Amino acid sequence: MAATPTFATPPGFLGLPIGPKPAALAIAGIPLDIGTTNRAGARAAPAAIRTASRMLVDGAHPVSGVDPATLPITDAGDFAIALGDIQASLALIEQQAAAIPHLVALGGEHGVTLPLLRALKRRLGAPLALLHVDAHCDTWPESFGQVYGHGSVFFHAIEEGLVDPGRMIQIGIRSPVQADVAAWAPARGVTVLSAQDVHAMGVSAVADRARAVLGDAPAYLSFDIDALDPAFAPGTGTPEIGGLASWQAQALIRALAGIDWRGMDVVEVAPAHDVAEITALAAATLAWEYLCQIGPRLSV
Repeated sequence: MAATPTFATPPGFLGLPIGPKPAALAIAGIPLDIGTTNRAGARAAPAAIRTASRMLVDGAHPVSGVDPATLPITDAGDFAIALGDIQASLALIEQQAAAIPHLVALGGEHGVTLPLLRALKRRLGAPLALLHVDAHCDTWPESFGQVYGHGSVFFHAIEEGLVDPGRMIQIGIRSPVQADVAAWAPARGVTVLSAQDVHAMGVSAVADRARAVLGDAPAYLSFDIDALDPAFAPGTGTPEIGGLASWQAQALIRALAGIDWRGMDVVEVAPAHDVAEITALAAATLAWEYLCQIGPRLSV
């Protein structure tokens, strides 16, 4: 157990000091939410997720035995954004992400994933495999006239060649959607499993399907917290009923140990709509699960 009482944990993620320093992996907040289409407030998520992460500092992971406190991780603080300007903000985010070898990003709206993928594609020189967990497909070509809104991130990621659609799987999709938008990604080779598919198949079968799609390619994990049912994540901008339980999401990440993960984000937490911190804690725990999974690969 940590020497400091939980309530007195320092404000960085998992109590880490906040500030850039060399490390194999960095946590960074991205407080951007000007491209949201329903409830705003995800700009406050990085601070809320960091605070909720204090519940995760009392020891090692109960399955993997990894304690992130022993890993070469830093909390780099929050990325700079351009106030009120989506495209300028995306450019700034890409520039800052490019300097970090392995990034776990705390959004912020889902639009922040686009510049993170741009930075990774530039570093790797090839499209990434992608696991996208979400209630929404996020492949609308535009949202109410805004082409870089939070519902268009994977339309651009595919169009720009940042991800390989044949190595991309979307899990948890269930929102209302126009037929042509729903058909767009599958027509390009993307695998889509709805929330109902998850409930019917079970997490183990879903993980097997995801593993088959992702293969051994360098992969990215993008987790929109609204993939969870609002009973488990009320604090989000676009809640949709019928979603995953928090235990299903946790089990999915655990079941994908060994994937060649190169980065992760958890997005769309809106603390003003949260209840008893359960959404922020779910987001913090998903990031912690990721760290505990990839921890043995990190080197100083």
